[in-house]
Amino acid sequence: MKKKLFGNTSGLRKTQLKTVETLYTFNTPAQYILDPEIANLLVKLSHEIKRQIGLLIDRSGKVIYVLLGDAHKIIIPVTSGYMAIPGKLKGLRLVHTHLKDEPLTQDDLTDLALLRLDYITAVCITKTGEPGIVYSAHILPDEDSVPYQITPKSSINKLNIDCLTQILALESELTRKNSLYKPDSGTENAFLINATTLNPKETWASMEELKELCKTSHINVIGTAVQRRKNIDSKFVVGKGKLSNLIISAIQKYATMLVFDRELSASQIRSITDFVEIKVIDRTQLILDIFARQAKSREGKFQVELAQMEYLLPRLITKNTAMSRLTGGIGGRGPGETKLEINRRRVREKINRLKKEIVKIRKQRKQQKSKRKRKNLPVISIVGYTNAGKSTLLNTLTQSKIIAANRLFATLDPSSRRLRFPKDTEVIITDTVGFIQRLPKELMQAFHATLEELSDADVILHVIDISNPRFMQQKKSVEKILKNLKLESIPTLLVFNKIDRIDLDSFDDQWLLNKGIPVCATKKQSLKPLIAKLESMVDL
Repeated sequence: MKKKLFGNTSGLRKTQLKTVETLYTFNTPAQYILDPEIANLLVKLSHEIKRQIGLLIDRSGKVIYVLLGDAHKIIIPVTSGYMAIPGKLKGLRLVHTHLKDEPLTQDDLTDLALLRLDYITAVCITKTGEPGIVYSAHILPDEDSVPYQITPKSSINKLNIDCLTQILALESELTRKNSLYKPDSGTENAFLINATTLNPKETWASMEELKELCKTSHINVIGTAVQRRKNIDSKFVVGKGKLSNLIISAIQKYATMLVFDRELSASQIRSITDFVEIKVIDRTQLILDIFARQAKSREGKFQVELAQMEYLLPRLITKNTAMSRLTGGIGGRGPGETKLEINRRRVREKINRLKKEIVKIRKQRKQQKSKRKRKNLPVISIVGYTNAGKSTLLNTLTQSKIIAANRLFATLDPSSRRLRFPKDTEVIITDTVGFIQRLPKELMQAFHATLEELSDADVILHVIDISNPRFMQQKKSVEKILKNLKLESIPTLLVFNKIDRIDLDSFDDQWLLNKGIPVCATKKQSLKPLIAKLESMVDL
């Protein structure tokens, strides 16, 4: 079966291409970097066509890929079946030519580190077309230094270095060190990247929130990087050079995934995932993953699946490795999990089916709501930033047992309970999905009808976690969403929760506390002023 040549084949005669293809027929002994006979032929062919030629060789010595470059560089293709997982090398070594006496370039060393090649070797060609100096390098398992080691200069007659034993020893050390970083079962190691044009204070606040999102999704954060830029790079977000350095740093720390603190466009996902062989997700995928974990009701599951599909649709790229990392696991979990071979038509059909199912469920909810209206019961809706204590407050007020936990989006599905005030006034009090800054537009669209129900509220209870250092930013994020939903005209009561975690006497924003009611949602006694205020607002 004819083997394919990879890279720059344009401008070469058929006879030249046929001769280069014969490189597939050679095997090199496992202990050699390259057999001298093959090295001589490689140099001869490269000198003849005035282009670099490369061989990707597996550990048995078989030539798996033959690559053609130009006079200065060679491009390594996606190597199906040879993925470098943390603690392992790729299982392929690259031997290629340099058309003049030139050591390994920075591109060579970057490819070695990024792709986790077993070895990289450059055979230089003299002016007379003979094999010259040989330069080699291999991965270093020490995460505190440069990720590779350049070996002493050599020649094609000194390539019998028992490289297989050396490769296996290096991989064994990598595996040992990876085991020290290996998190609990079912989690992944993530390296977080933030590229921003904002001021540093807002950037670090966003990064801290991304860490919390990772914690909620059971992802172990092993490193972070923030880059301030005038403009975000349209292909690689942080720029190709910077991304190379960050990926090498991430790999050295045994990261299994990169998480970007922004929503990546389809072209950015394509560029980055073609550039690196570890999983890449963005902030939106992370939030969608959390929602997929937390949705319990039928409508909630449908809404999340709809959001996942609408996020995925513009990012469907055929024959692209990005898809294998976009679907499945973190960022593609839950009822909306989709296989690589999915296509746009099938996704559109699924989106239409989900929308119809959601419409049916909403009709049922409208019937339930009309019954409440007939009883003329006032409605109080609790809103707030995720993990502000909304569900805990509802539980304490109504003696309920709704799930409440110290993590982001612990509850997703809206809940309604009856509350009777001391004067025998009865109300319906509802808990809605928690908000977050830059809530993905797909989720906003999917949950729009759920959020629209807030328009029927007589009072909105805005719960704020006063102990959070970013509480003002969170308050503004919620107010912005309420404004977008055109709900700013509904009477709103600010509730400052978790006052037991701060020193009220030395609190800097005393003026703000006077605009609302401080409470500790876990302590019923502290809710008396809130209950009295709500009762007076409902009676108006």
